[in-house]
Amino acid sequence: MTTTKTMPAAVLHGVKDLRVENVEIPAFPAPDEVKVQIGKVGICGSDVHYFEHGRIGNFVVNAPMILGHECAGTVVEVGENVRHLSVGDRVCIEPGVPRLSTDISNYYMKKGQYNLCPDIFFFATPPDHGSFCTFVNHKADFCFKLPDNVSLEEGAMIEPLSTGIYAARVAPIRMGDCVVITGAGPIGLMNLLAAKAAGATTLIISDMVEARLEIARQIGATHTVRGDANELKQLAQNATKGRGADVAIECAGHPSALNAAIEATRAGGVVVLIGMPPNDTATVNVNDLIVREITLRPIFRYNNTFPTGVELLASGKVDVKPLISKRFSLEETPAAFDYVVENRATCMKAIVDLE
Repeated sequence: MTTTKTMPAAVLHGVKDLRVENVEIPAFPAPDEVKVQIGKVGICGSDVHYFEHGRIGNFVVNAPMILGHECAGTVVEVGENVRHLSVGDRVCIEPGVPRLSTDISNYYMKKGQYNLCPDIFFFATPPDHGSFCTFVNHKADFCFKLPDNVSLEEGAMIEPLSTGIYAARVAPIRMGDCVVITGAGPIGLMNLLAAKAAGATTLIISDMVEARLEIARQIGATHTVRGDANELKQLAQNATKGRGADVAIECAGHPSALNAAIEATRAGGVVVLIGMPPNDTATVNVNDLIVREITLRPIFRYNNTFPTGVELLASGKVDVKPLISKRFSLEETPAAFDYVVENRATCMKAIVDLE
């Protein structure tokens, strides 16, 4: 008789129905995979959205699903074709892996835009399970070795930092730029860190919550605005001899924030779109965009950012530790989600410790 080995996991069964229960441990990794013992997992806004609503857009939780995708851990088994990782290596995990099952996915993979593959595995995106569990098998090419001076906790935060790295890259942000960021939640603050690392010297960030703006000042914001669009525009112009921001990054996910970002941006500038409006739509002044030749640049997740994230943390150029608000054990994961929901205005990043 064969006994199935199990491990604890945080499984979402329905809206606000998150349970820590035993699930089957994954089998030995495939030839191009490694098995990782998860050490730290961050709670992301998308995890909370699934927890509260059971869906994000067309991604619907129709069956029990393990949450979590911001993670790092230790390699415990290695597939036979893996050469760059060994048992005992500490790694951060990029959660999205293209399946390459269609010509379209192959097209985007070859162009280096694998985040746009329509058929992509992504932790905790229905129907794919996530990483609030003891072990995961994952493609070795999407696991990145951490140097000794980068903790697993910091490694788990490379995933949200990647959004900022990608935004800085596609804008692009150049040395000496003035950058405006609307929304000082976790993603907005990660974009602040990335923009500073990219060379921006004037960093203006807006939010309605003073506690968030205080953190922003601590990690490098040169100016903060308490949600006033006119003040945001004036600060950007004052810092640039009247021109306006070179780049604006919209992270608040509200139509008014998007318009504030556009108004604060100089002619010929770029507005990067990250935040998603509640109803997926926003009204903007198209004539203004045309006359001032402002580029709207939406981004979806990221690609090829994790090695940069590792280097930024290892070099000390970026410090994500001030964004950690509270820590929980795996058994406390349901309480952790309740905490994040109840303190969403001030909780930047809750970390679940599985070690």
